Amino acid sequence: MVFNPLPYIALLFVFLGQAAIAQHTFEDLLRAAKNGEIDTVRGLVSRCMDPDTADPAGNTLLMIAAREGQLEVIKYLASQKARIRAQNGAGETAIMSASLKGHLEVVRFLNASGAEVSQPGWAPLHYCAWGGHTEVCRFLLDHGASVDALSPNGTSALMMAARPGHAATVNLLLARSANPSIRNDSDATALSWALKSGHAAIADRLRRAGAK
Repeated sequence: MVFNPLPYIALLFVFLGQAAIAQHTFEDLLRAAKNGEIDTVRGLVSRCMDPDTADPAGNTLLMIAAREGQLEVIKYLASQKARIRAQNGAGETAIMSASLKGHLEVVRFLNASGAEVSQPGWAPLHYCAWGGHTEVCRFLLDHGASVDALSPNGTSALMMAARPGHAATVNLLLARSANPSIRNDSDATALSWALKSGHAAIADRLRRAGAK
């Protein structure tokens, strides 16, 4: 009996073709979440794509949409039971991504949907403080965020706001009783970072609040 490889080759081409289509669809879904293409997201998820689809770094569709402020996409994904508290490979969540970029309405929605405003290690407040998004920081504090929560290396939100020179955010955190004397694992403080970065007015404000 002579072996005929043609049927097996045909099956291989079918498999490779299906894999290429699946990869294309995966990339389409990630792009649609980023760009707010709600009809594409809805269509692909309704055709059995996972609403918790993630990129190679572990960023879910919800995280990607949150980073870009795509509220309509976020609301749809939440309605499809996407995991609000999912973390990527760096331990970041959708509400952290939204906080970093200052998307207040996204933060509001995620909070109402069960996102945590405080968590061990890096927290949403660190992220909005670094970005200087004072109103997001205010919202998080109003909804239970710890003003002196510490990152894994002991850094506070006040330090994160002082280093890039976000005076309004520094003032808010101090008004909410942030400790200006916290030192992280590198012995840095909000004051030392403000001075190193040349933010003299912030340094003076920290001194008036008791920083040494």
